[in-house]
Amino acid sequence: MPARALMAAPESQRNVTVMPYPMPSPGGATVTVFASPGSWIESSALEQCRQVAALDGMLHVAGMPDLHPGKGAPIGGAMLSTVLYPHLVGSDIGCGIAVYPFGLRKVVPERLARKFPNLDAEADPSEYNAEELAGYTDGFGTVGRGNHFVELARIGDILEPVHAERLGIAADDLVLIVHSGSRGLGERILRSHTEVHGAGPAADPGAYLAAHDAAVRWGSLNRRMIAERVADALGAQLGAALVDECHNLVVENDGEYLHRKGAARGDGRDVLIAGTRGTRSYLVAGHAGADANYSVAHGAGRKMSRADALKRGLAKHTVEELRRTPLGSHVVCGDRQLLFEEAPTAYKRIEQVIGDLVDHDLATPICTTVPLVTYKTPHTRDGREKRR
Repeated sequence: MPARALMAAPESQRNVTVMPYPMPSPGGATVTVFASPGSWIESSALEQCRQVAALDGMLHVAGMPDLHPGKGAPIGGAMLSTVLYPHLVGSDIGCGIAVYPFGLRKVVPERLARKFPNLDAEADPSEYNAEELAGYTDGFGTVGRGNHFVELARIGDILEPVHAERLGIAADDLVLIVHSGSRGLGERILRSHTEVHGAGPAADPGAYLAAHDAAVRWGSLNRRMIAERVADALGAQLGAALVDECHNLVVENDGEYLHRKGAARGDGRDVLIAGTRGTRSYLVAGHAGADANYSVAHGAGRKMSRADALKRGLAKHTVEELRRTPLGSHVVCGDRQLLFEEAPTAYKRIEQVIGDLVDHDLATPICTTVPLVTYKTPHTRDGREKRR
């Protein structure tokens, strides 16, 4: 149920619609959701915020405007506690978005879409140093499923010239955007905890953090490897990352743990906030304060479950319609089900998310990025979609 619909809910539920200031929680922790009354925020996501706030040691929960329900904790949440809870980070430790300058002489999206490498296949061991990966190489160089993607885009509107000049970007420059994480490594770390402790706190925070930090580094290295593979396949020059920000992690400071699940670090950092494959994304300069747990949104945020998106998409769209967006960009996705699950209509309006960040003084938009080719999974050899 969206936030605006909650205004007609019973009085006991209405207080969870309060957006710009703290809302009540069962424990001593405060909860603030940085969204306007017109934003699409489900009541179940707000209830998850309150459940997290009731955990032992929890101090403050900040919900971003892309907030939506997740497994065990809301996605789009930044949660500060004196206790470390691995399940608040989740299994995709180190997931993040990197943006790389991408030099190509000629850009024909349809042709480039056909040249994308198979990023379901692992990178060749000769392309990387296994020691740098702490010995874990499974899935290295692969994107993964869900909302992960690789996108060739061009810089659109320059919204803040001073920041754009600082980053060395200009309108019509090409960039490669990579959204991926630590693949099976993060899942293995979480499972080793939950099999013994369930959703409880980390028995040995130091040991968890050591494994967690390795997964965060692994995720960053994975994004770079993916970018290098795409650059090689397309014959492009790849620059150093303009942005590489993780949005699934926990940071310890003076005995307090700041968990982020689908929330990017907004403490003076540049962040790419992803729209959908059929809309623009936004590069922003984050300047969030303590009330937002120094965090900003990481994307548009889902407004439809995968099951609903599949059902509605099958009734409304054809496969070919979803492979070519209203912006004229091309979508490489051989998984038919995923193509519908990740349809642009399954997500919130990115303009609303960015507007909420601006209205609450959490970020300054620098520029937009316009998709040209968005890669999800490879096509089959005959170009048709894979079927599960």
